[in-house]
Amino acid sequence: MGWLILLGLALLVAVGIGYFARRDRGALQFLMAALLLALAGYSWQGRPGLAGAPKTQPARQQLPQTEFAKMRGDTLGRFDGAARWLNMADALQSQGDNLSAAQLLQGAARRNPRDVDLWIGLGNALMLASDGQATPASELAFRRAQEIAPDHPAPRFFYGIALAQGGNFDQAERIWRQMAEGELPESYRRLIDERLLAIEQARAAGEIPPRAAPLAPAPAPTPAQ
Repeated sequence: MGWLILLGLALLVAVGIGYFARRDRGALQFLMAALLLALAGYSWQGRPGLAGAPKTQPARQQLPQTEFAKMRGDTLGRFDGAARWLNMADALQSQGDNLSAAQLLQGAARRNPRDVDLWIGLGNALMLASDGQATPASELAFRRAQEIAPDHPAPRFFYGIALAQGGNFDQAERIWRQMAEGELPESYRRLIDERLLAIEQARAAGEIPPRAAPLAPAPAPTPAQ
């Protein structure tokens, strides 16, 4: 059956070649020689009797949502311009491509330098791209968000979230306890209380290391000198 299909296709190709190249005998001879060479190659290596073995695309591993992705809808904007960029970054991070997510948000923040949500998202993405470790670039992004909205709790709160994601529970706890001592919207106070309680319970259960030192005022993220 495979040979019949091949010969039928070869005949159609030959007719087409003859029609379009009949004015140039040299080109016609060259094309016919190429067609014969193809037939010879198939007769040598073709195995039409083999059963087909279609391959399926490997399923992409869908990673869990980050804490930032879970909470930003309730604390930041959902339908503004920043949300579209943050949604695209979430999609990249769910595929494990943290570097591309950071690059995407870096470009968006440069185009919208006064958008606090983008700077917070960029700081979080940069820390994810560095395996949860704070870097001068991520601290600069969170610092920029705090400069744009100094009275808004989101920059410090999400800086603590990013630190906790990287395992730096002591510094995250210091930030949140310092925030809890001041005036806060009820939604943020509830979120902070939940996370402080979770840290205490995890320490008591031995799931995270005990506090390394007594709590001290938490420094704000600072850019590299």
